[in-house]
Amino acid sequence: MDESMKEFKEKLTEVEIEAEKLLLARQQLVDNDRVRNGTREALTALRKRARTTKTSVASPFESLMREIESSPLVKEVCTTCGDHDVKEKTWMMFPGTNMFAAIPFHAAHTILEKDQEQLHYESNKLQSYVKEQSFWISEKGVLADRISPGVMRSLVNLTDKPNLNQSICYGENQELKGAPL
Repeated sequence: MDESMKEFKEKLTEVEIEAEKLLLARQQLVDNDRVRNGTREALTALRKRARTTKTSVASPFESLMREIESSPLVKEVCTTCGDHDVKEKTWMMFPGTNMFAAIPFHAAHTILEKDQEQLHYESNKLQSYVKEQSFWISEKGVLADRISPGVMRSLVNLTDKPNLNQSICYGENQELKGAPL
């Protein structure tokens, strides 16, 4: 093989490897979203349960006895638990296993909230990676038949900030016009 063919083969191999990493990252992003939705649903169910069960509304005698039993100077109230009995056991299946465990209510929602934060962080990191890899592949000219590098660059740099120099309004014949402010 001559030198230009070897160089072409190396560049093509590099782009294929990066494209494979991009596809894997996209699949991981889909998987993370699936898990994140499940965690969100579980947290919603726990929050509803904390507000609607009998134990969430303590009788005056029970609340008085609780305060006497543990008389801290400052009583911490969890935003999810509220007045719900934090020691009540809740069944929870741990991720990646088929094992259920009865754990305290407060521990269950705390674990789910931490998992939700971690999944959110990982999803943001993966989205940034996908964006960077898509831009890199576009710069190499691989996506030129579908998306030009200039358009790809503008999509990568796209922000949600509105343009304050131009407002959108409708004219008399109801067509969309840009009018300077």
